[in-house]
Amino acid sequence: MSSRFFFFNALFLTLLLGGVFVPTVYSQDIAEIRNKINDTSSQIKKIESEIREYEEQLDEIEEEKQSLQQNISQLNVSAKKISADINLTENKIYGANLTINELSLKIKEKEEKIEKNKNALRESIRTIREQDQTSIIEAMFKYRKLTEFWEKVDTLETFQNQLQVNLEELRNLKAGLQKNKSDQELKRGELSVLKNNLSSQKEVVDYNKHEKTKILNITKNEEAKYEDYLEEAIERKEAFLKSLAELESELRIAIDPSALPPSGSGVLAWPLKKITLTQKFGNTAFAQGGAYNGKGHNGIDFRASIGTSVFSAGNGTVQALGNTDSIKGCYSYGKWVLIKHNTGLSTLYAHLSSITAKVNQVISTGDLIGYSGNTGYSTGPHLHFSVYATQGVRVVRLGDIKSRTNCANAIIPIAPFEAYLNPLDYL
Repeated sequence: MSSRFFFFNALFLTLLLGGVFVPTVYSQDIAEIRNKINDTSSQIKKIESEIREYEEQLDEIEEEKQSLQQNISQLNVSAKKISADINLTENKIYGANLTINELSLKIKEKEEKIEKNKNALRESIRTIREQDQTSIIEAMFKYRKLTEFWEKVDTLETFQNQLQVNLEELRNLKAGLQKNKSDQELKRGELSVLKNNLSSQKEVVDYNKHEKTKILNITKNEEAKYEDYLEEAIERKEAFLKSLAELESELRIAIDPSALPPSGSGVLAWPLKKITLTQKFGNTAFAQGGAYNGKGHNGIDFRASIGTSVFSAGNGTVQALGNTDSIKGCYSYGKWVLIKHNTGLSTLYAHLSSITAKVNQVISTGDLIGYSGNTGYSTGPHLHFSVYATQGVRVVRLGDIKSRTNCANAIIPIAPFEAYLNPLDYL
């Protein structure tokens, strides 16, 4: 066979080497990172199991009669759970960084493969163009035997077929490269959220310690003093609710029922992963016993230990947030978030220990907005959840309207009672 025949064989091999058949220098590094990711995933599952055990302990404590020792036990277990939550978040951050590194190597790997493919394709196109300039008759006379000519033709045909294969491989590599880059951007966004969550979880640790110190300082570890503390907290709560009810009874805001979603439409999602309802909406037996100044409960309450993740019940925008505990002597919602949804509804999340949401933040159903707590007039850790007709709710400084309590400087949502809706009609 001629030297040209061997040339084409060599070129054919060059084209193959431009494809996927050559292992890259990144393969080993990617494999090592993947092993670390798998190890981290196992660790995350282990921590999640630990958190579930703490949640079960907290549920058992919640079912016991409220007492000082029960409260201290609850705070102690909450501290362990919060610590595990932080450990979980740190592992997720580590895993996210590993995934970003893995994707970076895959991007480099694909970029090098693409460049090799391009170079091989350039060489093959140049060769084909050279052959196109020679007629079949001329090519036949260049070979001493006809069989040698047909062998050359077969080689060229195989060569061109492989060219098509490599073109397709190049397209696939580019598509894979784009996906890796998109995945990397998503993972970077997730990493940013996790870091923000970690910061808020550390706030919850400080809050939990503060709660324990406050209770011990007030009660001096005496059960009788704890009962007095609870009674005083209830009195403060009733005083605020009475003042709020008087204020809201004077509001005159028309509510158009046609602007609201129908009852039972399920337009809202639950704000917690685990649901235990402890107080319903409206004129409940508890309300009939004299609570809420006879106006009925303006929302629903969920069992939620300190540091439990709280999520947005729907798509919308964070309209406002606040912390009435920053005003001395004001016993109200504590740390709260108000979200205006796209359905004619607004939702309030109160008594939080930490807030992750930002004012004017566009938010989606299930996005983390904060962590539950015991702030405000709450006599125990829980989440208060209210649903309003958006037309009726206003965020005001109480002193700008009227206030007979120490909350004149407090900024909170208010609404006429007809603007309060039963959350269970929309969840």
